[in-house]
Amino acid sequence: MAQTTKIGQPVSRRLGDLLVAEGLISDEQLARALAEQKTTSEKLGSILVRLGLITEEQLIGFLSRQYGIPSIRLSQLEVDPDVLRLVPPQIAKKYEVLPIKRIGNSLTLAMADPTNVFALDDISFMTNLQVLPLVASQAGIRKGIERNYEPQTASMTDVLSEMAQDVPNVEVIGTEEPAGKLDIFELKESADEAPVVKLVNMVLVDAIAKGASDIHFEPYEKIFRVRFRVDGVLHEVLAPPKRLEPAMISRLKIMSSLDIAERRLPQDGRIKLRDGAREIDFRVSILPTIFGEKAVLRILDKEALKLDLTQLGFDPWSLEQFQTAIHQPYGMVLITGPTGSGKTTTLYSAIHTINSPDVNIMTAEDPVEYNLKGVNQVQIDEGVGRTFAGALRSFLRQDPDVILVGETRDLETAQISIRAALTGHLVFSTLHTNDCASTIARLADMGIPPFLIASSLQLILAQRLGRKVCKECRQPYEADEESLVPYGHTPTGVRCTFYKGKGCQACSFTGMKGRVAIYEVMPVTEELRDLILRNAPTVELREMAQTQGMKTLRQAGLQKVIDGVTTLDEVLRVTLS
Repeated sequence: MAQTTKIGQPVSRRLGDLLVAEGLISDEQLARALAEQKTTSEKLGSILVRLGLITEEQLIGFLSRQYGIPSIRLSQLEVDPDVLRLVPPQIAKKYEVLPIKRIGNSLTLAMADPTNVFALDDISFMTNLQVLPLVASQAGIRKGIERNYEPQTASMTDVLSEMAQDVPNVEVIGTEEPAGKLDIFELKESADEAPVVKLVNMVLVDAIAKGASDIHFEPYEKIFRVRFRVDGVLHEVLAPPKRLEPAMISRLKIMSSLDIAERRLPQDGRIKLRDGAREIDFRVSILPTIFGEKAVLRILDKEALKLDLTQLGFDPWSLEQFQTAIHQPYGMVLITGPTGSGKTTTLYSAIHTINSPDVNIMTAEDPVEYNLKGVNQVQIDEGVGRTFAGALRSFLRQDPDVILVGETRDLETAQISIRAALTGHLVFSTLHTNDCASTIARLADMGIPPFLIASSLQLILAQRLGRKVCKECRQPYEADEESLVPYGHTPTGVRCTFYKGKGCQACSFTGMKGRVAIYEVMPVTEELRDLILRNAPTVELREMAQTQGMKTLRQAGLQKVIDGVTTLDEVLRVTLS
């Protein structure tokens, strides 16, 4: 009987010989399996099971006794998504392992070869957890990986390889010794170490695969965490050891050509990835905090950008009003909403709709998020004096037909935009207000006279983004329109079906996947112009707009619930009553 070995030490005799000694297979069967192994990369045990010379239970039981490690069968095992996120699919496939569960600081890991110290060390280092191995068959682990992980495309592997190789050269210009007494030369050396490079690359690739819009690298006093914003909601995906924080942040700085020696001031950069014809940009923002530098990466995926207005989520009346406004020869169209509400997508869709060879379109943006064919785009850089107001003055000497101002931040920019709208130009801009009616009060507060507001505005649009019910696991439930009345809905008497997500692997068991825009569209009619000239209060403006057909954000959201697109809880989360 072979002696049990400790984890990390090779067995003293080969597996095949041990199985023969146990009487589980014969010498002839071993020879047949060894001959088969020469033509494949499979492990001997998997070949014996595939050829029917030994059962999977016999193999796992033998390996369990041989290594002194408990065994597990993976045939129908479904793993918690939070546990799966601890080990990226690339690592699981590379080492043929499957994370099973996490208890405290321990991670249980199913392994075909529990003596693989490289796998144990890498996963322990990556997760900062103690790894407890279990024995499972190679075939079972492969099927478990396919069943539990989302398929990773070959293109993402190409991106990973490109990122690992294409590291910009950064010259170390000196050292800085803040409270942490970090040597900058050592910091750059640690940032270029293979484990750090792999870990950062895996985070970026995983974010793309999960459809994240932002990645947050957040330092705290004793911990360091990574969060993804998926469908507008932040999820913690990784908690690397605190000691890796300076190296990982420096790695991001190197990739975005920033100064790793500067740790006192905010910095902004960009990482560009190419995968064939596909381009993915990461907009990088570094901000010093009291416990280290926080990095936020905004993911800009051109393929995810929808430029068809009919696909954005407008109801028929709102779509008609918006299309009428953007085809006017002059005037101003304002889009309002908080950061991350989809204003840029709506603006670009409007520009895409009216873009043609006979129209000169110019944009001033901070930053330019996507490149639009046939559009003259200008990047705002206040550091060199290229402000929104300065760019607008230059635009008016460039014979424009349509002007897009990324954001109206101050009185000067607002004044120039309105004058452009009054002198034969169609002007698009954004403003940070809560809804359409309050936009008028905001412009007046900035110092714009009411007669200029009334004369220039064509339409105001407010928007929010809400999560959609997952199509893979949505289920109908008992409800009717009357249940929405307390929240502001007016019953129409139409039969409707409400849905909610049960939770599945496709939506990471949240029941929600993807996002839909909720719009409030207020065309500026003659009646509204009269109210603006009389400095009417916001409530009166809103009531007048509603009598003319406008749906508030809450009403538009409740209609999405009736249509089965989203849930009541989601609408209440993103809109005010």
